[in-house]
Amino acid sequence: MNELLIQNGRIIDPSQRLDLHADLLIRDGRVAAIGEKLPVGTAKCIDVSGCIVAPGFIDLHCHLREPGKEHAETIESGGKAAVAGGFTSVLCMPNTTPVNDNPALTHFIIQTAKQKSPANVFPVGAISEGSRGERLAPIAELQEAGAVAISDDGIPVMSAALMWRAMSYSAGLGITVIDHCEDLTLSAGGQMHEGYTAIRYGLAGISGTSEDIMVARNILLAEKSGAKFHVAHLSTAKSLDLVREAKRRGLSVSCEVTPHHFTLTDEDVQDYDTNYKMKPPLRSQQDREALLQGLADGTVDAIATDHAPHAGSEKMQEFDQAPFGIIGFETALGLALDRLYHKGLINLNRLVELLSTNPARIAGIDRGTLKPGSVADITIFDLERRWTYDVNQTQSRSRNTPFHGTSFLGGPVATIVAGEIVWKAD
Repeated sequence: MNELLIQNGRIIDPSQRLDLHADLLIRDGRVAAIGEKLPVGTAKCIDVSGCIVAPGFIDLHCHLREPGKEHAETIESGGKAAVAGGFTSVLCMPNTTPVNDNPALTHFIIQTAKQKSPANVFPVGAISEGSRGERLAPIAELQEAGAVAISDDGIPVMSAALMWRAMSYSAGLGITVIDHCEDLTLSAGGQMHEGYTAIRYGLAGISGTSEDIMVARNILLAEKSGAKFHVAHLSTAKSLDLVREAKRRGLSVSCEVTPHHFTLTDEDVQDYDTNYKMKPPLRSQQDREALLQGLADGTVDAIATDHAPHAGSEKMQEFDQAPFGIIGFETALGLALDRLYHKGLINLNRLVELLSTNPARIAGIDRGTLKPGSVADITIFDLERRWTYDVNQTQSRSRNTPFHGTSFLGGPVATIVAGEIVWKAD
């Protein structure tokens, strides 16, 4: 037997309503027991006094770029960056080259991850063929191959008729539909949030209404079809209100918020720095405050990184020519602890719920718990760890982040996947 005993940690598991100081025993890759002063036996021991032991964190939204854009990221490098941020599992979006719209490509991603990634990788299949929004992809075949959700990711499904068919079909399969909610007829040409800062820089704006309209449309379609609908990287106060009302009416609607959207606003964009260019764009202070409230009151279901690596040559262009997106695996927990927990906005149970328990539920995967017999995916973090993020030391192949040089209070110290320690802080 292969045994690992995690001693003297504070175990927090919302799936069991656990919050206690205890030991946790892992045997052959699965949780064997939780209790005080468990016998050591032949187990390898690690003392985590003063640290939190939680079900492994799950990122519902990332981009690993392979196949097709390996110069920016690979499944291997992305997996290494994920575990360095405390994530044991990630859902990778289908906007690869070619698009993940067929079972063969889904199989390729899964097999490559098993061979090379220290993190679990769960593929998200495309809604439409080539993500062109014209014909449905073979959703049932994608699910059978291992896709845990469907999305056209950064290319929103503009056709209400196609989205209706996708949701109706997905409802029968029980697979979640994830949509990047944006009306392209309203946002076309936009580079950042529509507001004073965009005017000052002479950049075309992206109205929050372009998101709100699509969130409203998709909620109506989800209600009619009975589908499970998840709003990707929600960024506006109005969209959050729409999700809140949908939940009140008992619809199967969920949403995620990114660390950059609950941390920064459009006023933080400085000197045409493309590291602040993402989509949805950084919104207004009013929108950010609404997101913080949604994180606190339970409306927001998950924190997701939208890890979007781009090579330096791509980002080092004029603002209106550079691609949207930033990397986010390694700073997500630090930002959540520093900006949410230490400021008293959420407690630790809610933090773990946002990063593990709820993402597992939304994706429908057998993770997000420390129940005996469950896969031993575990994130260990220290609330008092002081560290500074140096993007030049990142595990990612890309460097596009606005958080280089940011100092944090609290962060990951070890990541365990299927009972194996795959990353430790220095």
